[in-house]
Amino acid sequence: MRAAAAAVCFLTRLPLGRALTVDGDDLARAGSAFPLVGTAVGASIGAVALLLVHPLGAWLAAVLALAAGTLLTGALHLDGLADSADALSARSRERALELMRDHAIGSYGGAALVLDLLLKAGALTALAAKGDVLRVAVVAGALSRAAPVLLAAALPYARTDAGLGTSLTQGGRGRAAVAVVLAAGIAVAVAGAGDGAVSAAAAAAVTALVGLGCRRRFRGVTGDTLGATVELSEIAVLLTAVGMLGAR
Repeated sequence: MRAAAAAVCFLTRLPLGRALTVDGDDLARAGSAFPLVGTAVGASIGAVALLLVHPLGAWLAAVLALAAGTLLTGALHLDGLADSADALSARSRERALELMRDHAIGSYGGAALVLDLLLKAGALTALAAKGDVLRVAVVAGALSRAAPVLLAAALPYARTDAGLGTSLTQGGRGRAAVAVVLAAGIAVAVAGAGDGAVSAAAAAAVTALVGLGCRRRFRGVTGDTLGATVELSEIAVLLTAVGMLGAR
């Protein structure tokens, strides 16, 4: 229960933390519960879109659903995406790691945020119009939250000093395996064996690509790159679902 509570405190802005003090050890154990929190976040986003699609239309419903999700998560992963994108502009590994800690958003980071939100809004609009937004949002939430746990178990922490990503890299492969199996099970249960497997494959492919990039560019992961992995794998699942719906 404490690990699950730590996952909620870390991944959302729900006021659970007032009654619970979360330390690094709690966060290291929390990875296996990430897909459950992602499921709840995805369900919240999908529910907002589903409730608003008829009175407001698919586009506005999608935008407001994204706004609700951003408020719920505190834009945690968006921040990681922007910082990771800015780091790509650096020529050296050391400078890249330094840029990730710069609070200012550069041109790469700004472009990444705009593209991220546009792709999500477009996908949610298409899914809301088809009536599948809740189902797909749940699957995307579960799979995308398992992605950083898997990546943290596969790669070392890139920095010499401690950061948010340090605890996740200490979670171990056993907890990563639990997170992956749990997320895949949720995907299959919600979307069916075929669609669930394809969605899981899309998230896994993006996670693998991000991992290869992190190994080559940073020699490991940071909290920011793990956040970027959430965003990119979530987009992959959403776009894959839109593609599957369009092919039917």
